[in-house]
Amino acid sequence: MTLMSCEVKWVQQAMVNDDLIELKKRTADELKRIDIESYALDETDERLPIYLRACVSNPSRHNLYELLAVKRFFEFLNKFDFRAGKVREFITLFEYLRFSGTNGSTQIQATPVQVFQFANIKGFYYPGTEKKVINDALLFVPRKFGKTTEVAAFMVDDLLFGDSNSQAFAGANSYEQAQILFGELKNVLKRLDKRLKRFKINREKITHLGVNRTSFARCLASDASKLDGLNASLGIYDELSQATSFALKNVIDSSMGARENPLSMAITTASDKRESPFVDLLNYYKSILRGENVNDNIFAHIFEPDTDDEEGSVETWYKVQPHLGVTVFEDFYHRKWLIAQSNADEMKEFRNKLLNVFTKNETKEWISPDKIEELSYKHPQLEGMRCVVAVDLSVCDDFSAVTYLFHIPDRYRSGIYTPFHSVTEYFIPEEVVSRHPNREMYKKWIADGHLRTIKGKVINYEWLANDILEHPYVIKGLGYDPYKSKDFLKIFVAMGKSEFLYPVKQTYGEFTSYVESMEIAVHNKQITFDPNPITAYCFGNAVIDEDRLENRKPIKENPNDKIDGAITNIMGFWMMNNIKTN
Repeated sequence: MTLMSCEVKWVQQAMVNDDLIELKKRTADELKRIDIESYALDETDERLPIYLRACVSNPSRHNLYELLAVKRFFEFLNKFDFRAGKVREFITLFEYLRFSGTNGSTQIQATPVQVFQFANIKGFYYPGTEKKVINDALLFVPRKFGKTTEVAAFMVDDLLFGDSNSQAFAGANSYEQAQILFGELKNVLKRLDKRLKRFKINREKITHLGVNRTSFARCLASDASKLDGLNASLGIYDELSQATSFALKNVIDSSMGARENPLSMAITTASDKRESPFVDLLNYYKSILRGENVNDNIFAHIFEPDTDDEEGSVETWYKVQPHLGVTVFEDFYHRKWLIAQSNADEMKEFRNKLLNVFTKNETKEWISPDKIEELSYKHPQLEGMRCVVAVDLSVCDDFSAVTYLFHIPDRYRSGIYTPFHSVTEYFIPEEVVSRHPNREMYKKWIADGHLRTIKGKVINYEWLANDILEHPYVIKGLGYDPYKSKDFLKIFVAMGKSEFLYPVKQTYGEFTSYVESMEIAVHNKQITFDPNPITAYCFGNAVIDEDRLENRKPIKENPNDKIDGAITNIMGFWMMNNIKTN
C-alpha cells in the first residue's frame, strides 16, 4: 500500500469516527430534552428512572450505543403499551432466587442497569394484545458483569411462568461452557425446591413436574444437524462472540414459529474473532440503534468504549463496565491494566474481556537486535556533555535500566548526520541473581561488565540516585514512570531536585510519537548505542502493539521477556522533546 493510499484510508476512518462522535452529541442533546418524570417510571421501579437520569445527566460516562438504547426506550414508551406490572413480577422473581456467590448462596438486588434491561425485554406489548414487542435480545457486556445470574433467572421464569409446554435451551460453543450456565440454573432450582418435588433434574435436562405443565430446559452444545423436533420458547446463547457458526442458534430460533412470545437472547463478551457471524450480527444491531435499519423486535444493550476513548482511562472503564463498583472493582481493572502492558497475550485478554472490544494478537516485530548491534559505538568523550536521563525501575526480582540520551550537534558518521547517542546501564540486586531463571545469562553479563550488581535483595534507590548524579554529564532532567517510582522520587526531592524530575506516562497515546522518533532515528542511522548486549536483547524482545486509536507502544511478546532498555530509550526521546536541554 502506498503512503497516499494509507492517508486516504485514515481520512475515511477519521470521517466515520467523527460521525459517531457527532451522533453521540446529538443523542445526548435529544435526551436532555426528554421530561423523564412525566413518564412516572418510578411506579415500575425507582431504579429505572435512576438509571435513565444517570445516562441523561452524565452522557460522558456512557457510550454511544448505551445512550441510543435509552433514546429508543423512550420512543417505545410513546409507541407501545408499557406494562409495569410485568416488569415488577420479573424483578420480584430475580430478587427472590438464590444464586451462587463467593459466600455461598445469596439473593441479589437488581441494579439500575439490570432493571432497565428487564424493562425493555419484559415491559413492551403491542397495544390491545398479549404479544410482546421484544423477541430478540443482546446483552453485550464485559466479563464480571454477572451475566450468568441474569440469564438463569430468564430460564427459571420460562420454566415456571411461560407457556405450559415451554422449552428453554441453553446453548454454547462447547459442552463445558454450556454446563456453566446450566449448572447455575440447576443450583438455583435446587435451592428453590430443596426436596425436588416440582423438578426432575438430570445432567442435560430439567423437567417441570407440575400438573398440566410439560415445561423443560435443556443444555445444548452439540451438532445442530442432529437436532430436530424442537419447539423452543426461549433460547439463551452464552459467549456467542466465540462461535464460528450460528448453526445451533439458527436451529433453535427457527423452531420458535409457533410461540406467541418467544425470546432469543445472547449474552456475550467480545473475543478475538473479528471476522465472525457475531460481529456481523452486532453491526446489524448497532445499525438499528443508529436508526439506519428498522426492527422493533430487537433490544440491544451494548457496552464498549467510544471511538475516541483511551484504553487505560478510568473513565473508559466505567463506560464499558456498568457494574464497576458493584460486581467488580476499580482496583481490579487497575491491576489487570498494569499486567496487560507486560505482554501481548495479557493485553489481548484485557481488551477482549474487560474493555469488550474485538481484537487479534497482531503485534509486530519492532527493531531487531541486529539493528541495535549495527549501531553500536563507543563514544570517545562524553564528559561534560548535555543529556537527559530515563529510568525503568524494578523492585527486587529483576534488573533496572537507566538510559542517558545525548544530543550531539554537528556529529556525522560515514557522511550521515548522527545527532543522538544512547548509553544504557543495567542494575540488579546481588542476591537475586543466583535464583533467577535467567541466572546463567545474567552471570555472564555481570562477568563481562554489562550488568551491575547492587548489594542486597532489592534495588537500593538511594545508591542508584547517587550513581546517576555522580556521572560526569550535564543532566538536564530525569524521566520516570509515575506508577513505579514513588520511593525513588523521594530521594531526589530530598536532594532539592524536584524541578529535575519529569513523569513520563506509560500510555499508548504518550508513547506513540516517540516510538516513531526512535524508529526514524534507527532507520536513518541517526543514533548510536553504547556497546551493551542487554540493549540489543531488550529491543529484540519488544514487539509493537496498537490500541484502538492506532497509538503504538512496545510491549513484551512473552511474560518473562525484558524490554526495559527499549522503554528507557523511548522515554529519552520523550525527554528530548519535552524539556529544554540548553
